[in-house]
Amino acid sequence: MAIKQTAGRNTLGEFAPKFAELNDDVLFGQVWSREDKLSLRDRSLITVAALLSQGLTDTSFGHHLEMAKANGITRNEIAEIITHIAFYAGWPKAWAAFRMAKDIWADRLADGDERTAHENSMIFPIGQKNDAFAQYFVGQSYLAPVSKEQVNIFNVTFEPGCRNNWHIHHADQGGGQILICVAGRGFYQEWGKEPVCMTAGDIINIPAGVKHWHGAAPDSWFSHLAVEVPGENTCTEWCEPLRNEDYTKIQ
Repeated sequence: MAIKQTAGRNTLGEFAPKFAELNDDVLFGQVWSREDKLSLRDRSLITVAALLSQGLTDTSFGHHLEMAKANGITRNEIAEIITHIAFYAGWPKAWAAFRMAKDIWADRLADGDERTAHENSMIFPIGQKNDAFAQYFVGQSYLAPVSKEQVNIFNVTFEPGCRNNWHIHHADQGGGQILICVAGRGFYQEWGKEPVCMTAGDIINIPAGVKHWHGAAPDSWFSHLAVEVPGENTCTEWCEPLRNEDYTKIQ
């Protein structure tokens, strides 16, 4: 899905119409929109690194930091990215970037404080970073096995803004998944339907064959138990990420 960008035309439409066209229609409309080749999150990371390395910490850099946050880059991650680049691009450039990043991520408590408060609000552990499935998520998720006997049950935790891609649980017979929210606030959405808000105690039954996604609200950690419903020849088909423009509309 092409990203709708009008900054070029709004700023330079009359003075440099061709440049504005290339900026809006080619750079953002084509290159940034090739999410099947590289995710928006990875493109944001690369762009921030490239601009910072050149010392271009102007208003456009601020816009790209905001995009990086919207595309799932966390406060801890942007701090680590800037720290890493400082050794290659220079300390003064990093200081300039930190001043801007600190303001953009200022609405968050320290990740450690948020994580501790969230974990203390539920009886299940957060677990380890969900690295094995990271390619199917925007943002950071965590996984803690609850039961591996009879029925597989996992506690899945999403940092604020984290969500998984659209996906489908297939089965020849039976199958599907049950979600039981245990803490925080998040959303579940089936293809073609409106998102459903989930808070502690809410239960979602997902039949096999239904395309859906689920994840945290932009401003809240979110944890749910994922119960794998037994079935024959079960598997999960991972699809495209939820469009960022659709996610940001959810309240």
